[in-house]
Amino acid sequence: MTSKELYTKDARVWVRDPEEVWVGAVVTKDYNGKEVTVQLEDGTEKTIVTKKETDLPPLRNPEILVGENDLTALSYLHEPAVLYNLKMRFINSQAIYTYCGIVLVAINPYEELPIYGNDIIHAYSGQNMGDMDPHVYAIAEEAYSQMCKFESNQSIIVTGESGAGKTVSAKYAMRYFAAVGGGSGESETQMEKKVLASNPIMEAIGNAKTIRNDNSSRFGKFIEIGFNRQNTIIGANMRTYLLEKSRVVFQAAEERNYHIFYQLCACYDSPEYKDLALNHPDYFYYTNQGESPVIDGVDDADLLDDTKEAFTLLGISEPEQAMIFRILAAILHFGNVDFIETENQEGSKIAPEDESLPVVAGLLGIDGGQMKKWLCNRKIATVNEVMVKPLTKTQAFHARDALAKHIYAQIFNWIVGKINKALHTSVKQHSFIGVLDIYGFEMFEVNSFEQFCINYANEKLQQQFTQHVFKLEQEEYVREQIEWSFIEYYDNQPCIDLIEHKLGILDLLDEECKMPKGSDANWCQKLYEKHLDKSKHFSKPRMSRTAFIVHHFADNVEYQVSGFLEKNRDLVIEDHFNILKASQFEFVAALFRDEDKSSDYHKPRSGRGSIRSASGPPLKSGSKKHKQSVGSQFRESLTKLMTTLNATTPHYIRCVKPNDLKQAFVFEPKRGVEQLRACGVLETIRISSAGYPSRWSYPEFFTRYRVLMQQKHIDKKNIKHTCEFVLNKYVKDPDKYQFGKTKIFFRAGQVAYLEKLRADKLRDCCILMQKRVRGWVAKRKYVKLKRSAILLQCQIRGVLARRLARHLKETRCAIRIQKTWRCYIQHKRYNRLRDFALAVQSHVRGRTARNRFQELVRHSKAVIIQKHARGFLARKWYALKRKQIILVQCCIRRQRAKKELKQLKIEARSVEHYKKLTRGMENKVITLQQKLDEINKENKKAKEQEGKLHDLEAQVKVLKVAEVKAKQSSNKVVDLEDEMTKLRRELEETKREKASLEEHMSAYKKEQKEIVEILKEENGMLKESLQQADTKVHLLEELQKDKEHKDMENQQLRKDYEQERGHHQKLVNDYSRLEQRYENLQEELRLITSSPALKHRRTPSNVSFDPKAEMALDALLLQPTSNSTSDTSDIDRDILDQGDEKVSMDSSVFAKLQKRVRELETENKRLLNDLEGLETPMSSRSRSSSTTDTTTDTELASTSKLKSSDEANLKQQDTLRELKLENKNLLIELEVLRLSVNNKPQSSLPRKATSTNTDMIIDIQLKSYEEENHKLRQEVLKLKEAFLAFEQNKDQDAPIRTLLNQVNVLNEENEKHRREVINLKSKLANTKRDRQTGGVSIGVCTDHNLFKKDPELMNEDGELQIAFLTQRQTIQLLEKQLQAEKKNFSIQENELKEELERLQKDNYRQQKIIAQNLQSTPEAKTSATLQHEINRLTNENLELKEQMEVYEKETKKLKKQLKLAARRLQTKGVELDIPGDTSAGLIGSPDPRSGGAFSPSIQRKDHVFMGMFAYKAEDEPRLVKCLITDFRPKQAEGLLPGLPAYVIFMCLRHADYTNDDMKVKSLLSGVVNGIKKSTKKRSDDFEIITCFLVNTCRLMHNLKQYSGEDNFSSQNTKKQNEHCLRNFDLSEYRQVMNDLAVHIYQGLIKCMEKKLSSMIVPGMLEHEGVAMVMGNKPMGLRSRTTSISGEDDPVRKVTIDTITKQLNIFLAVMHSQGLDPQIVTQVFRQVFYLITASTLNNLVLRKDMCNWPKGMQIRYNLSELEEWLRSNRLMESGASETLEPLVQVSQLLQVSKKTEQDIESICELCTKLSTQQIIKILNLYTPVNEYEVRVEASFVRKVQETLRKNRGETEPQKLLMDTKFSFPVTFPYNPSSVELDSIAVPDPWDLKFLEKV
Repeated sequence: MTSKELYTKDARVWVRDPEEVWVGAVVTKDYNGKEVTVQLEDGTEKTIVTKKETDLPPLRNPEILVGENDLTALSYLHEPAVLYNLKMRFINSQAIYTYCGIVLVAINPYEELPIYGNDIIHAYSGQNMGDMDPHVYAIAEEAYSQMCKFESNQSIIVTGESGAGKTVSAKYAMRYFAAVGGGSGESETQMEKKVLASNPIMEAIGNAKTIRNDNSSRFGKFIEIGFNRQNTIIGANMRTYLLEKSRVVFQAAEERNYHIFYQLCACYDSPEYKDLALNHPDYFYYTNQGESPVIDGVDDADLLDDTKEAFTLLGISEPEQAMIFRILAAILHFGNVDFIETENQEGSKIAPEDESLPVVAGLLGIDGGQMKKWLCNRKIATVNEVMVKPLTKTQAFHARDALAKHIYAQIFNWIVGKINKALHTSVKQHSFIGVLDIYGFEMFEVNSFEQFCINYANEKLQQQFTQHVFKLEQEEYVREQIEWSFIEYYDNQPCIDLIEHKLGILDLLDEECKMPKGSDANWCQKLYEKHLDKSKHFSKPRMSRTAFIVHHFADNVEYQVSGFLEKNRDLVIEDHFNILKASQFEFVAALFRDEDKSSDYHKPRSGRGSIRSASGPPLKSGSKKHKQSVGSQFRESLTKLMTTLNATTPHYIRCVKPNDLKQAFVFEPKRGVEQLRACGVLETIRISSAGYPSRWSYPEFFTRYRVLMQQKHIDKKNIKHTCEFVLNKYVKDPDKYQFGKTKIFFRAGQVAYLEKLRADKLRDCCILMQKRVRGWVAKRKYVKLKRSAILLQCQIRGVLARRLARHLKETRCAIRIQKTWRCYIQHKRYNRLRDFALAVQSHVRGRTARNRFQELVRHSKAVIIQKHARGFLARKWYALKRKQIILVQCCIRRQRAKKELKQLKIEARSVEHYKKLTRGMENKVITLQQKLDEINKENKKAKEQEGKLHDLEAQVKVLKVAEVKAKQSSNKVVDLEDEMTKLRRELEETKREKASLEEHMSAYKKEQKEIVEILKEENGMLKESLQQADTKVHLLEELQKDKEHKDMENQQLRKDYEQERGHHQKLVNDYSRLEQRYENLQEELRLITSSPALKHRRTPSNVSFDPKAEMALDALLLQPTSNSTSDTSDIDRDILDQGDEKVSMDSSVFAKLQKRVRELETENKRLLNDLEGLETPMSSRSRSSSTTDTTTDTELASTSKLKSSDEANLKQQDTLRELKLENKNLLIELEVLRLSVNNKPQSSLPRKATSTNTDMIIDIQLKSYEEENHKLRQEVLKLKEAFLAFEQNKDQDAPIRTLLNQVNVLNEENEKHRREVINLKSKLANTKRDRQTGGVSIGVCTDHNLFKKDPELMNEDGELQIAFLTQRQTIQLLEKQLQAEKKNFSIQENELKEELERLQKDNYRQQKIIAQNLQSTPEAKTSATLQHEINRLTNENLELKEQMEVYEKETKKLKKQLKLAARRLQTKGVELDIPGDTSAGLIGSPDPRSGGAFSPSIQRKDHVFMGMFAYKAEDEPRLVKCLITDFRPKQAEGLLPGLPAYVIFMCLRHADYTNDDMKVKSLLSGVVNGIKKSTKKRSDDFEIITCFLVNTCRLMHNLKQYSGEDNFSSQNTKKQNEHCLRNFDLSEYRQVMNDLAVHIYQGLIKCMEKKLSSMIVPGMLEHEGVAMVMGNKPMGLRSRTTSISGEDDPVRKVTIDTITKQLNIFLAVMHSQGLDPQIVTQVFRQVFYLITASTLNNLVLRKDMCNWPKGMQIRYNLSELEEWLRSNRLMESGASETLEPLVQVSQLLQVSKKTEQDIESICELCTKLSTQQIIKILNLYTPVNEYEVRVEASFVRKVQETLRKNRGETEPQKLLMDTKFSFPVTFPYNPSSVELDSIAVPDPWDLKFLEKV
């Protein structure tokens, strides 16, 4: 449409306004091409002159589109439309979130809103973005779902200015990830808590109160939340950017320092912080500058507790927290340090009465005097000396503040590092979601370095954002295969190049910082020279030469250069660092010592820097190290950040601050427009509007605009063709729309045009309806009048009237026929002419376009030819000119060079020049001699250090010191060599000059020769000293290499040893497990034999003891370990041989068995220690091959000490166990020593076969064994004396005497081992003596010096290897023994289990008899005895019956075989006489009616059944498996409902009948556990869960029915009462079964919820079951993202019929399984509550669902559900009451919302809805058509006030219904009329082991 068509009278437009930015207006006159006359909202008229179409005022969107969730849904996309839509949503609907394409715009409400609870998280979890209202949770869910679906990294970029709510938005996003990404394990939960705990810490140390925000983040941060492959949080990492350090020392008015300082000051009176000397914030200079120490509604003391709790959770210990608080308190006190000028006013000093500096020194642990000195002075380092210069008062204050800022930055970085360490995990990270919370674009009255860096970061982010938006637009067009042209967008790359490229602003800033006298003014002048008039993004202010302007994407910002250099350098005096590094607190010293190891994003400041004086250039320190500037650091960190973001899929949140006064829901348009421009929202709108911003799918377009179609043009099978026809008909310009594969794309304004056509069409239809109705009314009235006239004039005008009527009718028909025919002819002619014109136009335009294209191609080619030709001529001319210029330059330069050469020759011949040269050379020689003297002194020190290398204990430290000194000396030697080289060159030059002057100066020549000779001598001496130094350096290097070689060998030996040790440790662990199992069995046996029910305890007086058995057992226990297997088997045989008559012996036997197992474990540990002891000397011998014997002795001594300490640690508390342990250890050690001595044959031992070290090892071992043996003997004697004393008191205690006998036996064994040790020692002494005499038999070399000279002799014949192999064989032997022990223990375990079962049965039987006899009267004893006899006889009868049945079966088999044999003989002609009918005499023959089959379901007439099934105990698992674990509902089809429960109860009755308590407990426990496992395993199978619920309830009812209680048995028959339980009260198990039924019921509800959850919202809300012409409203890009399901998605095809079909399936399964009707009603009550809650929760979070047509649709769906309830007779179940909230919602959407009466009706109608829900729905209500009226904000407020007045303040404020709520379930008692004796088990169930009793 043209402009004249759009700007007609009554058109609505936007007009600029200086206060409101844009105001609405209405066009009063049609646009004439030159001016537009409009009337503003206040009634004033205004004329707008237009020179071009772009001057026309923007058009307003239709009222129906105002308040949309997505700004891209607006038809006209421009600044006023965006601003007005945000304002309407924010103020009228109180909606703070709005989509703008891919951006979420978040407006700070300055009020707590109840939209962030866990119920909201649950509502948004798993939902598509377009399905729900805009929310930060929707963005987080989109990022999380894309990460899960595509396995790609995601990022959420949150930007905005201070006070816009960035930190809160990032916090809620992280909370969402912690909620949906949390695992089920404890570790995952802990990690989520840690991720959330980082927020209070970072807010405390990084946030502060500003004028705009009470909790403003003064740094940027990027948090990476890591996820594993299961998409659960495993860790996180945080990066921080550009901390505002200046806030530590300065705050503006009404602002505060960082929160942590005020939190500490709030607790200054607490005893915990008494040492910090804190006070009120007004006391400290660093916290009182803003004069606003308190934030309303914030308790700093409570926040400090939260911070400390977060510290603890993140692994920062209490000592570390205390040090952090000390440092922070020191910073506060540091600000109170005051300076005064000195008398000469050139320096400064700290007042003597100053109290703050001592406090600072005490808190930091530093020297207060040093700090006092260097705060007022500075060092200036020159070449020869270091001077101290005082600082002025201003410089001292600057130095103090710089140090305070740096200390805070260091502690900030340290805390961030600790947080990252706590959030780090060793689990591999599969993907991550990054949350970037960074400052937005800033522009103040005075902008400095901080604003420059912030705006630079926003330039980079804006570039990334713009490119991503354009990329998404392009991908959408390509995906839909539409034709599109390149969209122009603002590219800020030139601005970025201006800042960061070579010779850019940052580059020139760094260059100026390196200059000695660099200043801000000089840097500013360089900027003017390099960029002024050369870059369009750089300009100069008119009235200033100390400022520059950068044209950013958001606005032009003027920066004041004052302070740029100082902030970029960020230097601190070196001496301050040195003082802090020397702190007595390691925490403080380490904080500044290891600065180079800090974070990459927070590199520490160099210790040697400079401070800037008040009037001059910065003061240099002595450091020459390169220090990276702050700008360079920020540029690098920003580059890394952009690399990370570019590798992720970004999601954007733009936070907007509505006003500067922090007023709730107040929107200032000026501030809003500024921020929308700065954050890129308007750029997104501009890019979208440049293309095709409005997009409709074909079904949505068809549904919305089918009112514009005629019925004959509608083709529902080909909707796309129908849509094309409509657009071709109404939109003539084909460029205004494009047809994609699945969508239609519209230019800006086309949707508004279509809406206008639709509204006009609907208005015409309404008029037509009104016309018809009015015509019908008029006709009715006319007929009445006519009838009256006819009655009056029937006689007079009857004939004339009829003729006239006929004439009129004929005339009317003729006219209608003529009209229709003429219309058809004209329409056909018009279509033919139109088609012809279109064809001609298309051909003409195509030919014109092709001709123009050819002309452009020819022109382009001509330009290219000209370009190349002109370039060639220009290059040729340039080369010629260049050659000529070079020739002229060469001539001139040659002439000048000749003149200079001549002049230099004249000067060289002069005497003065020669003297100067020689004087300089003499000075250099003297300096060189001084340096040589220093080197000689250092060489002497090196010699002294070399002598200390022989000390073994200090060897490593000395080598390190020597290495450092060697490196220093080598560096100095290199410097000296360089100087010598230079000196030699100068000498050569001198010689040449001397040769040229020899002829003229012969006398001077002799003196010069003498000087040269002296120099040569000195040079020779210098060379010799240098050679000596080189020799020493080489020697040190060789020593270092030897040391490294030895370390490598030691490491290899340690690795081999660790492998062997690990293998052995594994065997020990296996042994320990076997021992534990053995002890468990023994403990169980002990409990059985000593049960308290027997009322009989064993005392020392009645312990039976068999001396022979004890002696045999002792002999077995004292045998070597290699026979352990036979020992245990012999013990078992002894136990079996003794029999039942020696049951009292069992406890002692098992005790000794336990002791034997522990001894075996101790022996293994001892062998492990011996292996370590033998391998240690081997490794020490290999290491000490190049050292002296002193080292070897030291290592052996340390080895023996280690060995003896290990032996001491192996002692047990029990003395007897220690004695036996030592005996076994002595035996093993003796065997090892024998192997080490005797394993080597005499023939294979030449002269060097053994070594002195082996003898020393054996001696040390023997000494240690003797000492241990002596100690043990002493302990045995003491124990013996104690026992003797005890024996005198109690002579009758036989066990004591037995123990004494055992002690004596052990003493004898000890003595025997001692004698063996003495013999071995004597043998070794003889061996030593033979070696000393030089005997050939052993061939031992007696010369110890030989080993010193040649260490290889110690291991020449592989002695170490032989010893190592011997130990390995020993370990293998132990492994075999352990394997034998394992087998033995397994055999014992099985035997003991069988014995335990037998003993348990006997014990239980005897226990009952004894208990009854002891506690009952004589009469009761008699009755109990009779009862016992009856039970015994009953059991015997049952056993006889079982045997009889077995015999009957055998008889049947034999008779069948007999009959078969008889038949065979008869067939062969042999006749047999069989007496009687064999078949007739068969016992238990089958019933002829049964078809000859034995079926358990048919009773035999010759038996009376008792209603119980007998089974064996070992068949119980089989019973549970058949009836529970492997049971399928199909097996019970057509049978009695709950039949498995009946069978189980009948088995239970048999156990009760036999009075078998264990059987009852075991069966019930197995049934309960089996049901729990089965329901857990098949939790998704609705049929199985229903089956288990039916059987559980039936079993519970049977336990009640047959319990014998009067309240349950009153409804039973006589026979049923006979079947009641007799011996056991199972009321406790009834409660267990009830709890189990509740558990299964909850599982049933969850299973139904899983199946219905995906159907409820599509079926109840999204599907349109009622045919209407309303259609859907236009939607934005968010509703059509790739995350939303397509048209083929089955979820989109769900209807209310789908839900009812699923409910029918549920009901059919319940009826088929026989579930109680009362339970069925409760189930569907819960299900219908779930439907209501899910539907209502989704509706209140979706604006597109709150309209009149949707209310009608909901009411229709509810009627279908109510009809389903009626048809299934469930209306009385209470399910219909749960639908009441939805009924009231549908009525609320359809009721009128205008007058006071409407308010009253709404309040009376919506009784089941909360006030918050009602107000939310009214705010979300959106008209679908133009003729509907919006709900006024005043009306909503009145409804809210009325509801509060009627309901009071006590009403719970809830927005969402609790979907997890469940009604209490009850299981009414339902007795069965089935008698137990009539129940039979079907054959397919495979329960043949059950027998009817």
